[in-house]
Amino acid sequence: MSNSHPSTTDVTIVGAGFTGLAAAYELAKLGIKVTLLEADDEVGGLASAFSVGNTKLDRFYHILFTTDHEIMRLLRELGLSDQVTVNATNASIYYAHRFFKLSSPWDLLTFRALRPIDRLRLGLLMVRARLVNDWASLEQRSAYEWLRELGGENVFRVVWQPLLKGKFGDFAEQISAVWFWNKLKLRSASRANGGEERFAYIHGGFTVLAQAIARRIEELGGRVEVNSPVSRIEPDGDKWVTVTPHETIVSTAVVATPALPLISNMIKHWSPPDYTRQLERIRYLGNICLVLELDRSLTNSYWLNVNDPTFPFVALIEHTNLESASHYGGRHIVYLSRYMRTSDPLFSSTAQEFCDYAFPYLTAMFPAMERTWIRACHLWRAHWSQPIVEKGYGQLRPPEEGPRPGFFICTMAQIYPEDRGTNYAVRAATRLARRIAGSRGSSPHPPA
Repeated sequence: MSNSHPSTTDVTIVGAGFTGLAAAYELAKLGIKVTLLEADDEVGGLASAFSVGNTKLDRFYHILFTTDHEIMRLLRELGLSDQVTVNATNASIYYAHRFFKLSSPWDLLTFRALRPIDRLRLGLLMVRARLVNDWASLEQRSAYEWLRELGGENVFRVVWQPLLKGKFGDFAEQISAVWFWNKLKLRSASRANGGEERFAYIHGGFTVLAQAIARRIEELGGRVEVNSPVSRIEPDGDKWVTVTPHETIVSTAVVATPALPLISNMIKHWSPPDYTRQLERIRYLGNICLVLELDRSLTNSYWLNVNDPTFPFVALIEHTNLESASHYGGRHIVYLSRYMRTSDPLFSSTAQEFCDYAFPYLTAMFPAMERTWIRACHLWRAHWSQPIVEKGYGQLRPPEEGPRPGFFICTMAQIYPEDRGTNYAVRAATRLARRIAGSRGSSPHPPA
């Protein structure tokens, strides 16, 4: 469509990750005309997928916690609950060239990387963290400071410092205690009565849910347009104009869901400078994720935290210890994920270059491993993967309401005190959609 002949809609939503999908779906259910625009060639954002044999697999590893009520609600509404399985999983730590199982609180008793007194301190730390109700009291404290106080120096050095450094690199000492508190709370809540962690997975990956939401939006009268990058969003009287290479869309409201610096670029020609600076103040790390197809298993753990500062990955996730290898033609799937600045030359590696880079570290951990075990390798990048949740983050993140009426932002950088998770993205987007609908006189709750 030519830009000289704009299309119209009630609400334009920019970005078809789970935030944008959830907002569009909720608005469409309430009878509001929506247009959802996605720059990539498929919906899902960080939850997009690729094919392994005849099965779709998440590009970046995703799991469901048993407390992910918003995702479970969507699955029920869309008739996909039978696509989900819940399993107990093994979790381990690699430290000082040894593997330690840490799947349940009882495993602490044999965690010989710590002295008995420090094992007790680690257990008490987990209990004390769960008892924190006023997370705002942690706002001005770093995770480094808080974890040292709760568990002592040895526990911090062996268990927590390598994980923070492995994920955030030179930002590690700036990370808020609130961020780490929420991680501890979430993992604790996913444990069954016996203490073991239980995770869920959607057969075929999160793209199954993303595609189902997109179809339902269209069935309800909305539009979902892929390959439609937005170059500009601007006010026009009491309307909003959104520009893509293919069309100009006029609406009464816009919800922008990409990373905050990307939103800033779309609106900086009219946005007040103070607001633009607020969007650009939030810093991000990129992520590069290597996915290996192996002819055999590496470990019996699903999640292996790597507490070795010389290892360039904070965790090794063997997906087929959660979802059977039979779904992938007998291939065993391993994810190696690394967060980094996108300016790092390693971020631009090819799949083969990154596989060559990773292989010596894998053989140091698994000496029997041979190159012939690797049947295929895939590499995926995300430029805006992890906001830097630093001390005082609650005062740094911008509000949902933009500088002019009718412009809203709803991004993973605003999910706080929780961090990023798809479940919380859906929750935030659903709440915002209901607010927008309520301001238009629509029912703030979806119809029965």
